[in-house]
Amino acid sequence: MGGFQNEELRMLEATTREQSLNNNPNLSKKDVKVVEKILSKNDLKALEMKERYTADGLYVLNFMSSPGSGKTTLLENLASFEDFKFCVIEGDLQTNRDADRLIKKNVAAQQITTGEACHLEAAMLEGAYDILKDKGAIAQSDYLVIENVGNLVCPSSYNLGAAMNIVLLSTPEGDDKVLKYPSMFLCADAVVVSKADLMDVFGFRISQVQEDMDKLKPGTPIFTVSSKDRASLEAFKDFLVARRAQNYQSSHAF
Repeated sequence: MGGFQNEELRMLEATTREQSLNNNPNLSKKDVKVVEKILSKNDLKALEMKERYTADGLYVLNFMSSPGSGKTTLLENLASFEDFKFCVIEGDLQTNRDADRLIKKNVAAQQITTGEACHLEAAMLEGAYDILKDKGAIAQSDYLVIENVGNLVCPSSYNLGAAMNIVLLSTPEGDDKVLKYPSMFLCADAVVVSKADLMDVFGFRISQVQEDMDKLKPGTPIFTVSSKDRASLEAFKDFLVARRAQNYQSSHAF
């Protein structure tokens, strides 16, 4: 199977959500229309939030993955780099634990608890963003990282106005997830394989991830990182810094 061309990729991204909704046996046609209306409203709010980010000089990153893949740990490690000044909006169903972890690393973080929602929506961000701004965290940051609710499905349907969508895949999850969860990995402006020091333990094949991404979304950068390997963390950090300098903006159509 060859790689998709740009126009084919845009068409695939545009139809993925519609197909997912129409093929869901739990949704009636009326339900599908309601969901589409919600998503359309979200897109408008995402555009509004993107304008706010730009006005405040922020480069925004949306981190998505399964629960426990290492998003918060990665952010804790990135906090050690002096040329990467960021604040965080944390999304979880319950507790402030992840935000508290980052605050202990001197990172300004505001928690959003979603209750039963398996994703963040653009409208949810506004209150947390205002709090960070009132605290002066926005003015002191070059980046805003949105750590989405841990889920490999739902977050891929909701535009948050981010410049980049970063998808983490941890080695214990297995190397077969790219084609199992195509809507998520189609979002990815970069893929981070975390807990790379455990590759041999779990028989994780980075070549399989590369092969599947080449089929699904060719050219997507893939990083292997480990909290035990500072060089791997620095390489990923430098990539983000370079993308900000280029003012790279994701072309993914949610």
